[in-house]
Amino acid sequence: MNRLTTRWPWYVSLVPVALIATGIFVNLLSPRDYWGDYQMGAAVVLAGALLSLRQTIAVGAALVLAELALLIKDGYFGHPPGTFSLLNAVFTALVGLGVNLVVARHERRLKAVRSVAEAAQRAVLPTPPTYVGRLAIAAAYRTAQFEALIGGDAYAVQDTPYGTRLLIADVRGKGLGAVGTVSVLLGAFREAADQATDLVVLAERVERALVKEASSREEDIRMEGFVTAVLGEITPGADRVRLLNYGHPPPYLLEGDTVSSLDPGEPSLPLCMSSLGAPQPEPEDWPFPVGSTLLLVTDGVTEARDHSGTFYEPARRLGGQGPFRQPDEVVEALVRDVERWTGGPRDDDMAILAITRSA
Repeated sequence: MNRLTTRWPWYVSLVPVALIATGIFVNLLSPRDYWGDYQMGAAVVLAGALLSLRQTIAVGAALVLAELALLIKDGYFGHPPGTFSLLNAVFTALVGLGVNLVVARHERRLKAVRSVAEAAQRAVLPTPPTYVGRLAIAAAYRTAQFEALIGGDAYAVQDTPYGTRLLIADVRGKGLGAVGTVSVLLGAFREAADQATDLVVLAERVERALVKEASSREEDIRMEGFVTAVLGEITPGADRVRLLNYGHPPPYLLEGDTVSSLDPGEPSLPLCMSSLGAPQPEPEDWPFPVGSTLLLVTDGVTEARDHSGTFYEPARRLGGQGPFRQPDEVVEALVRDVERWTGGPRDDDMAILAITRSA
């Protein structure tokens, strides 16, 4: 198939063939000679932009052969007007071939650049481990910015001496402009997760790194930059989960077909806003039964809107769909349902992290 089948329906590749057939049909029925040559010429140029090299050559050859057959039919073959008409068809076929070669060259360059970008972005946000002890883990990331793999959302899971620690966060802004802050956030979390004795100390170290990073940036970013986040800790026995919420959408606990929202007792400000003097949140813990799933999301999920402007509600939408036996089932169901809810492109990044306690 052609190079654009990943973005366009399969039948787009049939358009050049349809244009040649239309041109031949018009030439056969029109009282004016070669009225359909315009459609046939457009078919070759379009093939050069849409199809592979082999297919473009085939369409060009079809154009030249169709032109030759029409010249023989009308008695122009071997005469100057017919010769010029045939040379014009060959030239048009060569133009289509040139278009194909130029597009293919730019496509190769784009592929090389994209492969480097993928490696860099995956280094910033690696895929979490599939299993950590008794915990099965799955994650998904959907960016609002086309062709980007990561943006302003982040997640991480790390096995530590204090249990399995986790993070989900949303950096102010979206797209590639927030990747720098995301890299600092994840780097600080990975370093401090093994050393901090509790979640409060872990949050303080992460926030200190973010404030230091913001001090070297523009004033508006320094004054208005913040990060909503949930820091979590699943105990070594995997029977309880502690959460520390900094102005982030609450996690959810899925048990069978029941979905509960783990709302913090007191609302708190995001990270990097401690200078406002607001009290710091305290960790809260909940039981984590066998077979249950802890689901963490960013506001790309909770603020997704349908055509009427209604926000998506994970607890209501996922309730009754269970039981989910694996975390990837939860992630796939949520992504599919959000896409169905919005019915089109989103205007914010969406990160999802699901952790299931297996038997």
